[in-house]
Amino acid sequence: MKTRFQLFLIFSLYCACSAPKNPSLSTIDHQVDSLLSMMTLEEKIGQMNQYNGFWDVTGPAPAEGDASLKYENLRKGLVGSMLNITGVEEVRKVQKIAVEETRLGIPLLIGFDMIHGMKTMSPIPLAEAASWDMEAIEKSSQIGAREAAAMGINWTFAPMVDIGRDARWGRVMEGAGEDTYLVSQIAKARVRGYQGENLSDPLTLAACVKHFAGYGFSESGRDYNTVEVSRVTLHQVILPPFKAALDAGARTVMNSFNDLDGVPATGNSYLQREILKGKWSFGGLVVSDWGSIGEMVNHRVAKDGKEAAKMAVLAGSDMDMESYLYVSHLKELVESGQVKESLIDDAVRRILRLKVELGLFDNPYLYCDEQREQEIVGSEEHVAGVLEMAKKSIVLLKNEQNLLPLKKSGLNIAVIGALAEDKDSPLGSWRGEADPNSAISVLEGLIEYPDNKYNFAKGADLVLEQPVFLKEVKLNTTDRSGFAQAIQAARSADIVIAVMGENGFQSGEARSRSEIKLPGLQQELLEELVKVNEKIILVSMSGRPLDLSWEDEHLPAILQVWHLGSQSGHAIAQVLYGDYNPSGKLPMSFPRNVGQLPLYYNQKSTGRPFNPGDDIVFWSHYSDVPNDALYPFGHGLSYTSFSYSDLRAEVLENQQVKIKVNLKNTGPREGEEVVQLYLHDHFSSLTRPVRELKGFQKISLQPGEVKSLEFLLGKEELGFFDGEGNLQVEPGEFTVMIGGSSKAELALKFEID
Repeated sequence: MKTRFQLFLIFSLYCACSAPKNPSLSTIDHQVDSLLSMMTLEEKIGQMNQYNGFWDVTGPAPAEGDASLKYENLRKGLVGSMLNITGVEEVRKVQKIAVEETRLGIPLLIGFDMIHGMKTMSPIPLAEAASWDMEAIEKSSQIGAREAAAMGINWTFAPMVDIGRDARWGRVMEGAGEDTYLVSQIAKARVRGYQGENLSDPLTLAACVKHFAGYGFSESGRDYNTVEVSRVTLHQVILPPFKAALDAGARTVMNSFNDLDGVPATGNSYLQREILKGKWSFGGLVVSDWGSIGEMVNHRVAKDGKEAAKMAVLAGSDMDMESYLYVSHLKELVESGQVKESLIDDAVRRILRLKVELGLFDNPYLYCDEQREQEIVGSEEHVAGVLEMAKKSIVLLKNEQNLLPLKKSGLNIAVIGALAEDKDSPLGSWRGEADPNSAISVLEGLIEYPDNKYNFAKGADLVLEQPVFLKEVKLNTTDRSGFAQAIQAARSADIVIAVMGENGFQSGEARSRSEIKLPGLQQELLEELVKVNEKIILVSMSGRPLDLSWEDEHLPAILQVWHLGSQSGHAIAQVLYGDYNPSGKLPMSFPRNVGQLPLYYNQKSTGRPFNPGDDIVFWSHYSDVPNDALYPFGHGLSYTSFSYSDLRAEVLENQQVKIKVNLKNTGPREGEEVVQLYLHDHFSSLTRPVRELKGFQKISLQPGEVKSLEFLLGKEELGFFDGEGNLQVEPGEFTVMIGGSSKAELALKFEID
């Protein structure tokens, strides 16, 4: 058995004695090629194999069964990566096996779904998108990366950049909403937060942009379902956030479960070889989603696991996550001539290159520092950071009669709803290694303001038992025994705070819903409360847009708080009491009912466009509900007000346009406004949306303060992608619209040559 010192001595001497024949090869490429030349075909394929944690590494190694086989493969050097091994002690033990018990001692990539925090939880990604604050999102991602890295992780399966237009799909909570431009900006911020300036910094992680591609367009919002989109939609709507993430330096890409043009993404050469590795020249690695190589048999495009492995590797999928098919079949496929070894070499180069970039060959235990883990995880700095992010993520949807902010003394407040005392749901789905029931509840946040009286009444349980990640949530739909107490509390209160919405496990992967109203008995309870007290503030806690049409009609104030993470209750209370002026804006439209879905603001104008003033029925509309959203993309109120004026455009050379506008705080307090710029192309060779977001700025103003803002539109903003992915900029007339939501009305026309 070689020691690690002997291994690196041999490897270093080998690299030194084999100077690169091609001077264009980088030092990293030379290191990788040198190691690759020492590897057997089996060892190469082993690097393409990723296993989930398969035994308690603090205990004895497995002696039999599937876990025993995986353990032996690890000892033979036939594993390139593991996931769901967390904590320095555990990571060090598996890394030690890879480095000190295998022939070549190649260190492991250690992956984990660190989506919105590790121990200290930030808001879910959709909530963070509501902040429209790229600096805050980058910092939040950095906090999660620091904690995950301190716990031994060097690779996160994030950010998810799938466009989400259908609130039925549970995974909208993991993304950044419906708009390509906004999602692209957030993708870049997250990659910067995860990867930092140097991947070999032990407090950074390799980012993995997912899911490539089209997963968010699953039919009927049902997870893992079929996807049907045009090539124009693919290039214009779906792919730009991936390209933005790669331009920001993302080192890995995960393919997706869905099919595209009848071919599962995992076996789709057009996506992975032609676009990603070809046109975009992506040099990083592509990993399958969990078991997605094997799932091509279920798609009925591969007759067995061997054929699925062949399809995937030919299409450009470099690493097999939990299908076990590469390690089982690739050797035979290469030796029989069905797969060229050069394809194996290309995949392994990408994997080894990332390991070099992460500093793992310099120090395989770089991410295994117990003292660093103890100092960083759950630090006061991180707690303060996620609290700030949570406050920025809250969206004030409605505030009639200025019911908010609350007075800080003299009020008798009824706090109603099971979620008001829930310390687990605010953690949301994909909650990393967060301790269950570790969030600050809304009740705990409110009692920090002790000069008001609080009377809590649950009203009704939301769930019948504590949900777990792998099982369906069981809702309470029959037990109304707590209604009477809640009604009495509301009757005697000055104001009611009703905390209602979704349990933390009602959104996320495999959590699709065909109805997106308040689940269980919550709306029924609200209907009873309104009969005795009209001053009800709904605190809506969810992982997706909900159908709040009844609530909008009957309640004076609605605060959308999502699932805000560890400091949820403090953030909500500070907004309710006005110590933080809400500035969030919706990253997804809230529908009037589920029948509108999929719903998005940037729809195209049809041959019979929306025409509400026409009495004739023959135009594109519903007979029973307006076409537009209940709360549109970009919507969000403040405790102050803003006005826009003096919009002007200056057409520059080289198809650039400078846009200027004045913004004034016309209200009584300091506040932040997200100034949104939308563009409409009047005529083009392809049908275009009625308006598209092409710029935004988040601005803080004192009462009465005025600022002049400037936007620069270039070819990327003025143009569009065709079905081949080529950017087209056509001369003609445009209208620019600026305001505080996608309903922006201040408009100006200009023309480019």
